[in-house]
Amino acid sequence: MPRPSILNSIERKFILLIGDLGIVLLALNVFVNSAIDAEFISMRLKIGVFTFGIFVYLSLAYILEFYSLEKVSRRRNIVAQSIYVTGLFVFLVFIFSVLIFDASFWRIPLLSFLLLTPVQIGGWRLLFRNIFAVIPDSKNVLYIYDAHTFGSLREDIAIINGNEIKTFHKVKLTYSIEQDSSINKKFFLSAAGKIDTFIINTRNYNELPSDLEKLMLRSIVKGKEVISFTSFYENTYEAMPIRSHNDSFYELLQLRNRKIRYLQLIFSFVMNFLLSLFVGLIFVLSIPFVFIGNLLFNKGPMFYTQKRVGLYGEEFKIYKFRSMVIDAEKEGAKMASSGDSRITPFGKVLRLFRIDELPQIISVIKGDMQFIGPRPERKVFVKEISKLTPYYNVRHLIRPGITGWAQVKFKYGQNLEDSVKKLEYDFYYIKNKSITLDLRIVLKTVTTVLFSRGI
Repeated sequence: MPRPSILNSIERKFILLIGDLGIVLLALNVFVNSAIDAEFISMRLKIGVFTFGIFVYLSLAYILEFYSLEKVSRRRNIVAQSIYVTGLFVFLVFIFSVLIFDASFWRIPLLSFLLLTPVQIGGWRLLFRNIFAVIPDSKNVLYIYDAHTFGSLREDIAIINGNEIKTFHKVKLTYSIEQDSSINKKFFLSAAGKIDTFIINTRNYNELPSDLEKLMLRSIVKGKEVISFTSFYENTYEAMPIRSHNDSFYELLQLRNRKIRYLQLIFSFVMNFLLSLFVGLIFVLSIPFVFIGNLLFNKGPMFYTQKRVGLYGEEFKIYKFRSMVIDAEKEGAKMASSGDSRITPFGKVLRLFRIDELPQIISVIKGDMQFIGPRPERKVFVKEISKLTPYYNVRHLIRPGITGWAQVKFKYGQNLEDSVKKLEYDFYYIKNKSITLDLRIVLKTVTTVLFSRGI
């Protein structure tokens, strides 16, 4: 008996989004046509409120991870998340209408918009969660490997099953191509009836048994997936599996896309220019406060400089507000950690709000850095990390950045192993660099700063 159709994560998110947008549009309609006094209603107001409302809702939903299926699957998160995301949305729409259109309101419809919208969103999401709780959400996987990947079999299966995020895949069968190439009929029947996805992690695809190839070809015709381990990892984790020694190596060779993308270049220039003005202004305004705080609670130089490795491996100076004790590295270079004893009390405040990072705008203006790119590292650590992975210097193909994909996707890096893990995200960014990805990083950086995540 065939398995029921399984909706993937994108399809589930789309259904959830459609339901949310339907409620949001109905709520905005009530707000415009019932809550606002009729003498203030105009076509300009309607267009303005609807446009602003949809933009604000989508922005908040992305920044606050409203469409994380892992959070939606947990009942205790649904109500709380619905209240603060939707509550913030209705409040901003109300303030926008008051400040821009100077509108006055009828109390009952206004309270209905402000209070019932979060309740309706929460109710719809609870319904969504309960409906999809009984529908299969994981695809059964046949994992195909060879002698080269046998040593990491458990780790690779854990990655497919989801040791960090929910992947919606579950390994049900494994098969080594070193086994007898004549696959028995029982295996065929078992695989054909239960498997939704074939994930291949072998060094040489030409060594796949012909019977297995035929099985996969028939499965493709039936709408099932056949993908490489690298493609699965990249699509699911939005990173490159640099520890894999198979097809991921050949993927890395394609990191340098030499197509000239003029729109991307123009966007990067405009974004760097605008953010330089904005961050530069904040930097200038912060100097008096940091100076006074440094004088009282963090005696010593206000700034410190360090040499970092940038584009094509060239060193440059990076500037920051000092957040550590003066002799922080008297015993040698050491990576900063979240509970580092070298950080002063005032330095903790600077780091909490990312104020210590503001002077890096100087490096952006000088052209040594840009706003989005791999974080620059010190030469001593570059040498150490390069011993762990031969691919590390590939990240120097592009100019380093103040923020990047690794910073918004991974935890606070505290050691060399964390740096290697972050490298997977840096490679993903280099390979998939685009306007859309840059915008995602900008929005995710807001979340990182708000909730003190990343580095």
